[in-house]
Amino acid sequence: MMTTTMKILYAAAEVVPFAKTGGLADVAGALPKVLAGLGHDVRIVMPLYGSIDRVKYGLHPATDIFHIPLGKESVAVSIEESEYIPGVKIYFVDNASLYDRPALYGYPDDDHRFVTYCRALLEMLPRLGWKPDIINCNDWHTGLVPVYLKTLYADSPELCDIGTLYTIHNLAYQGLFPPEVMDLAGLPWELFTWNQLEYWGKFNFMKAGLVFADALSTVSPTYAKEIQTEAYGEGLQGVLAHRSTDLFGILNGIDLEIWNPSSDPWLPEHFSPDDTTGKRACKLALQAEVGLTVDADVPLFGIVSRLSAQKGFDILAEILPNLLKKETMQLVILGTGDALFHDLLTKLTKKCPEKLAIALKFDNGLAHRIYAGCDAFLMPSRYEPCGLGQMISLAYGTIPVVRATGGLADTVKEFKRKSDRNYNDGNGFVFEPYTAQALKWAITRALSKYSEPEGAWTQIIMQAFHRDFSWEASARQYLRVYHQVLTRLHAASSPE
Repeated sequence: MMTTTMKILYAAAEVVPFAKTGGLADVAGALPKVLAGLGHDVRIVMPLYGSIDRVKYGLHPATDIFHIPLGKESVAVSIEESEYIPGVKIYFVDNASLYDRPALYGYPDDDHRFVTYCRALLEMLPRLGWKPDIINCNDWHTGLVPVYLKTLYADSPELCDIGTLYTIHNLAYQGLFPPEVMDLAGLPWELFTWNQLEYWGKFNFMKAGLVFADALSTVSPTYAKEIQTEAYGEGLQGVLAHRSTDLFGILNGIDLEIWNPSSDPWLPEHFSPDDTTGKRACKLALQAEVGLTVDADVPLFGIVSRLSAQKGFDILAEILPNLLKKETMQLVILGTGDALFHDLLTKLTKKCPEKLAIALKFDNGLAHRIYAGCDAFLMPSRYEPCGLGQMISLAYGTIPVVRATGGLADTVKEFKRKSDRNYNDGNGFVFEPYTAQALKWAITRALSKYSEPEGAWTQIIMQAFHRDFSWEASARQYLRVYHQVLTRLHAASSPE
């Protein structure tokens, strides 16, 4: 009989605040905390990277050194523990030669590093005296965990009957390596077939998780549908379509303790839906900070993003010079990425410094001020599994202009008139075809509504503020999926 309280192990290669390269870390830092707040025993496991400050985060030993088989050899690991996230224990797999590197990933031996991580997180459990009901695996780095549970550890009393949910944050990153990973991982070669672990002659960590996990999820309902198609499936659409009944789209949330304009420490003035006067002050301060003409009446657009074609910078580049020349508007861009876009934007800034400001860097404080001080926020992504930027901007009353893909399609609705006097309940501006012209038309619609005298912009700001993207609703959906997995497992293991 399944109890209401669950023991959940959350496996992720990066977790805020310890280590981050992308949105996975934000999710891994927020979701377990909310699940724990709902009454569950939640623990996180990640590698102990050299960049993690052991003293700051209060790390201390949780196990002695033990050995993990790795091909014909073995590696020594130990587990460190921290309680830095309230209500959640965090375990760190420690092996300096594997994880003490300048970057989190991108090394030729990443297969060794994450085979070790996957096996170590299972081998640590008996040593900790703790057996989770379910392991929520995330992205390719954890793809071997469901495989191990169904094969090498299937008969282990300490590890059998653990359910697995495998969450896809970005299908494009799959962990492709030579087939010799089979030997490295200690897996039988009969699993290296087209319908299990083999992928065009290579070993695919992502595919391993998709095939062997009890259930699958991804970070928005629309992305869950998109990845079953050739256009978005990254070569794995057949596997995902085959498992469509086990695939759930659960929208990410945002941490409203961090992203809250009424308490955000990075802002010059605070504001809220009940008193928006501080937003104007934030706009004027932002314009001054980035060197734009200070004018509260000029519509100010913002971007906080990786500068890449995936994020829509190719179609934005086609229209931006003409837009800045002809329209009364300003744009501030924060981020780094492809040299092509760095060069293009740098040259364009020199031509119209009063209208375009760029900051080619990572700056957390400036990101907060862009979300708060801008009138509109651009996300013209080619694809976007979930997207956090549009949710954050809505929380700050900054209106998103987005392409209808993935989580953007699930969270932003076109604002338009439904009669001569009234507007619908939309909260942004949406375009669908991935073309420069469609993007331009969406920006033009936003500019038009901004300049309407009848209070349209005030209405859309209020509608933006009142969308709830807190993590609790998403966490409850995860719990429902966990329950389904465990119910099926218990039914399968019960005698008839």
